[in-house]
Amino acid sequence: MGSEASSFGEKEKRQEEERRLRANDRPFNLSYNYANNAIETSKYNIFTFLPLNLFEQFRRIANTYFLFLLILQLIPQVSSLPWFTTAVPLVVVLTITAVKDATDDINRHKSDKQVNNRMVDVLINGELKKEKWMNVQVGDVVQLENNEFVTADLLLLSSSEPLNLVYVETAELDGETNLKVKQALTVTGEMGDCIQVLAGFKGEVRCEPPNNRLDKFKGTLTMDGQNYGLDNDKVLLRGCTLRNTEWCFGLVIFGGPDTKLMQNSGKATFKRTSIDHLMNILVLCIFGFLAIMCSILAIGNAIWEMTDGSVFTEFLPREPGIGTSLSSFLSFWSYVIVLNAVVPISLYVSVEIIRLGNSFFIDWDRKMYYPKNDTPAQARTTTLNEELGQIKYIFSDKTGTLTQNIMTFNKCSINGKAYGEIYDFSGQRVEITEKTEKVDFSWNPLADPKFVFHDGSLLETVRGRNPEAQAFFRLLALCHTVMPEEKKEGELNYQAQSPDEGALVTAARNFGFVFRSRTPETITVMEMGRKVVYELLAILDFNNVRKRMSVIVRSPEGKLTLYCKGADTIIYERLHPSCNKLKEVTTGHLDEYAGEGLRTLVLAYKDLEDSYMDKWTQHYHDASTAIDGREERLDELYEEIEKDLILLGATAVEDKLQDGVPQTIEQLALADIKIWVLTGDKQETAENIGYSCNMLRENMEVFFVSAHTSEAVREELQRARRKMCPDAAEEPTVTRARAGLFWLHQTETVQDEKVDGEYALIINGHSLGFALEKDLELELLRTACMCQTVICCRVTPLQKAQVVQLVKKYKQAVTLAIGDGANDVSMIKAAHIGVGISGQEGMQAVLSSDFSFAQFRYLQRLLLVHGRWSYLRMCKFLKYFFYKNFTFTLVHFWYAFFCGFSAQTVYDEWFITLYNTVYTALPVLGLSVFDQDVNDRWSLRYPQLYRPGQLNKYFSKKAFARAIMNSCFSSLVLFFIPWAAMHDTVRDDGKDIVDYQSFALLAQTCLLVVVSIQLCLDTHYWTALNHLFIWGSLAAYFGVTFTVYSNGLFLILPSSFPFIGTERNSLTQPNVWLTIFLTSLLCILPVVALRFILIQIRPTINDKMRYKMHEEGLPAPASKRLPPKRFTTRRSGYAFSHSKGFGDLVTSRLFLMKHPLKVRQSLFFQTDSSLAEDQPQHYRTITEEPEEQGETQETQETQSP
Repeated sequence: MGSEASSFGEKEKRQEEERRLRANDRPFNLSYNYANNAIETSKYNIFTFLPLNLFEQFRRIANTYFLFLLILQLIPQVSSLPWFTTAVPLVVVLTITAVKDATDDINRHKSDKQVNNRMVDVLINGELKKEKWMNVQVGDVVQLENNEFVTADLLLLSSSEPLNLVYVETAELDGETNLKVKQALTVTGEMGDCIQVLAGFKGEVRCEPPNNRLDKFKGTLTMDGQNYGLDNDKVLLRGCTLRNTEWCFGLVIFGGPDTKLMQNSGKATFKRTSIDHLMNILVLCIFGFLAIMCSILAIGNAIWEMTDGSVFTEFLPREPGIGTSLSSFLSFWSYVIVLNAVVPISLYVSVEIIRLGNSFFIDWDRKMYYPKNDTPAQARTTTLNEELGQIKYIFSDKTGTLTQNIMTFNKCSINGKAYGEIYDFSGQRVEITEKTEKVDFSWNPLADPKFVFHDGSLLETVRGRNPEAQAFFRLLALCHTVMPEEKKEGELNYQAQSPDEGALVTAARNFGFVFRSRTPETITVMEMGRKVVYELLAILDFNNVRKRMSVIVRSPEGKLTLYCKGADTIIYERLHPSCNKLKEVTTGHLDEYAGEGLRTLVLAYKDLEDSYMDKWTQHYHDASTAIDGREERLDELYEEIEKDLILLGATAVEDKLQDGVPQTIEQLALADIKIWVLTGDKQETAENIGYSCNMLRENMEVFFVSAHTSEAVREELQRARRKMCPDAAEEPTVTRARAGLFWLHQTETVQDEKVDGEYALIINGHSLGFALEKDLELELLRTACMCQTVICCRVTPLQKAQVVQLVKKYKQAVTLAIGDGANDVSMIKAAHIGVGISGQEGMQAVLSSDFSFAQFRYLQRLLLVHGRWSYLRMCKFLKYFFYKNFTFTLVHFWYAFFCGFSAQTVYDEWFITLYNTVYTALPVLGLSVFDQDVNDRWSLRYPQLYRPGQLNKYFSKKAFARAIMNSCFSSLVLFFIPWAAMHDTVRDDGKDIVDYQSFALLAQTCLLVVVSIQLCLDTHYWTALNHLFIWGSLAAYFGVTFTVYSNGLFLILPSSFPFIGTERNSLTQPNVWLTIFLTSLLCILPVVALRFILIQIRPTINDKMRYKMHEEGLPAPASKRLPPKRFTTRRSGYAFSHSKGFGDLVTSRLFLMKHPLKVRQSLFFQTDSSLAEDQPQHYRTITEEPEEQGETQETQETQSP
């Protein structure tokens, strides 16, 4: 779905209030002008590119300014500089930008074309015809086959599966690799695949207008005079892939830009860094400063013309018609041209080159390359690098971002003995790594080859016929609602309601209890190589109130057994008193597992008597067929039979975090970066992950906000705030200020409030909806910002973006959003910086992001190394660039008082042309691309180095003012010291050395030497290129000077090279070199002295780290340590995270009925994925098809029921 992540440039149309469409009736549907299924993400076409692109570029105030300057230089009476000094740089800048924009847009066109030209079967005039996606219309009936992408948002009509079910992979939408079940209406499902019946289908759909709510759909289908309700379970969304379903038919409801996937993509926003905004303000200030200087000099010109100008008319006669006032007016514009170097166009060219260079460093960083997926880091936007060094808030998705979406069976406790750890001969726990020896399951021909377990004692116990161990795994093989599929003998695929169940059933499979098949009445299990068929009498299904599930089965020997698994608190209440001692031991194991962040379940069983079961079954039948109070009566029966259970043990499943996530979060916290998790998962799941990755700790007080009314949410937020900060004012302190261009933008900032202790806030999506309302948003922000950790659960994509925008609006802090699915796109686009995780689930988030990489752990290197360096380099560049150009320009200003305010330049025109483009361009680029205050290892070892960037310590209005003051001082020295030293000076032979040309040469040489020394003082990290650029630039200056002042060029073009012999007249004299030395010393000495004093009395953290690095060299590598265990009473995140089970579906007599002699084709073309190879414990063997079968898909978090 490559291009679907970008914005689409559709013309605005009137707001749609309700969608109405009729199946197989294109004329009716076309009358509503619904969008077709084509998408357009490009901005230009061949005719609009040049005018639109130039219009966009000249919206930048600097480009417009230089165009105006170029026009001035074409006026002979005004210009004192050749026109090409401005024209060439301007054309280069416009061309480079245009080429970059054209390349990006060509790629968008290619991506659009690839998606729009995909083929699908469409029912047209009673026949199935192949049509391009772009030609599909609302109201068309389309046929999808197994492994095909869903073409548009479809109403499911019928499918090849019993009960009109289809299985879809929603990884592109929610990041989850387990399949989801959708079901068509029975009335449409009866049409099957009969083309004549489908062609005659004239159902009319009325539904909600296009929106971005992926978890909800409301509509009605009118068919044969009857109305049928439609909900999200009957809709297939674009972005899904059909799996395990031979075929299905669907009715197109939303197409192209109206689909929910594209609605979530939103409009592409042009992001600019805070430095960009500051530069705009500074440029305006510089314009004002330039106007003031030009006005002063124009007034000076008028005064000089009235007082002294008449004396010079014999030598410099005035042109006819030009009086004092007109001369002063022309002088103003002449000085605008002469002094324009305060805002040189090379500034913007240099900024883009620096950003591009720093982007390449990100792309080339091998330490951010993920070899398992062959995925390097990528800077997709080259204009935001320095913003990475100022991040204050990170908003992260959970599934696929912090976690791998892989469940692994790690440990278990059976009959009081713990399994899963490895100990050496001395009894010390051994850390399990990839090199640790794995348990050999080759004895089991049905074992999953990707399952990994390290503790061999468990296998020995099971194969040793230990009754408790065998009962343990027998329970796991029987007590579940997993759907098996066996395409070939021994090749089992498990489709589970949740990844947890799949992991447990796979564990039982490998330890010799293989769940093979099921019918509504039986479960077939291979027990240690022996086929056993159990009669399935009842499934007591899971729900969020029961927090457990049970099955009642009869063995071939006639033995009746109830097997139960669930949350420890729930199961413990129902245990037989004889289990008390075992319960204490098992509780200790559960505490250990919970301390490691594992998701736990407790397993128990109960033998039943036939007579009791007969009575219970009769009561169960009566309750299940009752009209009134059915649920309550069933719950009572469940409670009756699920008691006096015998404890077997407990399981520990790991919701596999990505490598390095806890360490990364810890490092970012030390850098004073706050991390908020915004997830669509349930509260318990997100909370469990919070503990696993050290965002939540046992010493934290956690506040839960889960109220269902606005007032209740307010009370819960206020209660939490008062507990954290009792002395805080009831109303927040909001600071209002003016900012932005011309100070037209009003900002509101909520100040941070200090609290004692560590706190965390967990808020549910329904409560968040109230909290984001206008009258509650400040209360939410105050409370959340007092906490070290904030977790928002069950949130919609829109709420994710609203949370980001709330922080942006009232905190004036730089934000970063990171995610891996389509549900994260709106959040990624709302934040200042968007980061996409390029995983197995697709590329939707990546295509909308500014930066991308494969693993969350690379975020610390992106921010603490590349981000900090980029920000530091950009700030150094700007301070130095303004310094050197203001120094260059102010020398002109002082010279004006000695040349009759005539707009004569103090330097020769070749020096003016080459100063920014040749003599000082490469040295400052070398500083801005390669400089480091400390190396990457020190940057990661001491995250505190990141904090100054958050506070804008390196470049601000104050830093700019200090640079200008330094420039004023340097320009005074650079003008008056050479002027005083050379005044009335003669050469060794008595000839005069003082003339305009000699003074110009001396002044420009002093200037270049001083700015070069200043650059050397600012450079902390020297490379061969830095030396080459600095010494090469000085050599180029003297080489060009001797060339343009030579006799040969003067003879060829005397008007262009008038400074003949000046260098021989000046640079051969010792007093000239002494003047250069003294001038440089006077300019640099105060700077060195001030820096020395500041380092001694007020050193920055950078100064301290540089000193430490100089003393110690490289920091010692961080010692590897086993993850600390936490001790907690919080357990059973697994059971709490489940939705209602599939029990009713499993026991449905119709569910497993197959059409006679129907053979499924092979579902997939490859048996393994790189994701599964990375984590062999992954229970699913379903993988993506090869690239030629379709594009990689992406993730979006949906809201589970």
